[in-house]
Amino acid sequence: MDYLNFFIDNLKMTESDLSLSNPLIEVKALSKQFPGVIALSDIDFDINPGEVHVLLGENGAGKSTLIKILCGVYSPDSGKIFFNGHEAVFNSPSSAQQTGISVIYQEPSLVANMTVAENIYLGNEPTHKAILGYIDHQRQTRELMALFDRLNLSLDPDTSVEDLSLSEKQMVAIARAVHLSTHLIIMDEPTTMLHQAEVAQLFSIIRKLRSEGISILYVTHQLEEAMQIGDRATILRDGKCITTMPINETSRSDMISLIIGRSLNDQFVRIHTQYEDEILRLEELSSPSGINHISLSLHKGEIVGITGLLGAGGTAILRAIFGADPITDGCILVDGRPVKINHPQDAIAIGIGMLTEDRQEQGLVLEMRALENISLASLDHFGEGPFINLEIENKVVRHYAQRLNIHSSDLSRQALHLSGGTQQKVILSRWLATQCRILLFDEPTRGIDVGARHEFYQLLNELTRRGVGMVIVSSNLQELVTLADRILVLRQGSIVSEFDYQNFNLGEILSMAGTGGNT
Repeated sequence: MDYLNFFIDNLKMTESDLSLSNPLIEVKALSKQFPGVIALSDIDFDINPGEVHVLLGENGAGKSTLIKILCGVYSPDSGKIFFNGHEAVFNSPSSAQQTGISVIYQEPSLVANMTVAENIYLGNEPTHKAILGYIDHQRQTRELMALFDRLNLSLDPDTSVEDLSLSEKQMVAIARAVHLSTHLIIMDEPTTMLHQAEVAQLFSIIRKLRSEGISILYVTHQLEEAMQIGDRATILRDGKCITTMPINETSRSDMISLIIGRSLNDQFVRIHTQYEDEILRLEELSSPSGINHISLSLHKGEIVGITGLLGAGGTAILRAIFGADPITDGCILVDGRPVKINHPQDAIAIGIGMLTEDRQEQGLVLEMRALENISLASLDHFGEGPFINLEIENKVVRHYAQRLNIHSSDLSRQALHLSGGTQQKVILSRWLATQCRILLFDEPTRGIDVGARHEFYQLLNELTRRGVGMVIVSSNLQELVTLADRILVLRQGSIVSEFDYQNFNLGEILSMAGTGGNT
């Protein structure tokens, strides 16, 4: 059973008579170019009133550029946008917002030290009629409670946003968008920070908004989500519009072929074997970051998956192993010998690499080129003292870039300007260049398109055949079932259950986690 379907029964939006009048939004021959890159080329598509329109495409296909044009961040080089049948020019986010367009980005842009209510009403506070310039807090509270009732949200308006979980912040961003918009809400990977129960809640909100005639432009890499909630899908590839089609008239495999331009006939299959040589062991490991007496083992060529609710401790385990968080009790053994890891440099020195959950904040130096990001952890191998042999560096980097299908032209670009999938490949190339024997992954495929995800899985298969051991923390249970030899379930910083690949059961895993899936 698909992990989303486990929680979301019958949430497929039934076909209804979408408005036969003019589209709400119509884009004609839209183009946008950046130095050396054609981001969009002659894009044509439309969104009907009360429609959930899904935007699909690989990383770098042009989805983000199109979103930013529709919400006024970028101006197109050519082409036109029509809103309710009239030509519209969005030369700023506020102009798009005033027209009735709101956007929810992957990472909610909220003011951390302000309350939930203040964030939702920021820049749009209701004022007293009698006392101009003064906020009418009573009216604001009434309106906010009505909004929360409408969306079935149970948030405290007076709570500071910095005290909310990631998923709660996403719900605040959604409430803000609904409050600001009366016509179109753009949702960019809205389920990235949500566990399964909250995904169900989001889908319920989308159904409610759709029934009220509000249109949704839903951007996702999760095809299961697209097929659950979408009416039509537009597919972009290399900055071009490939097709727009009714979702109920296509299959998942056809979608994949249209997105990546080829068929994925070679279905990924994880080969499980008997593992004998233990490469990593944790004994009663505890950390102030929230893990308590964690014991686990990892063997050469084995993949151990970890899952649990948001904040259960998966990330904390990886950070403790990698030396990013202090250890207060217990020990770490590598190849059967105790090791002291007080800093990430200690972990790297003994062959441990880590892909962090937040690749932009913690994994990459965004202003540096991809080439320099790849070589960052291996500089000691490229020369003596402060001098780097650029020829050796270039040769090594290009070798691993070729293995991961990173375009040579991307190596000279700043990491900031790479697609999410390419950024992830750059970080993985960095650790391959150090010839790590133990790899720690925190949500490794979050925000990565279906083609890049397939390549990533194949690479992991190759690495396990070479004896690399891996620990993968993921909220995507279907991914862990696909990849892992064992799955450990966390609850409140402790391991509460372990499942072998021969006995994987999504229902039992979710039940042990406490009904959810995020770590």
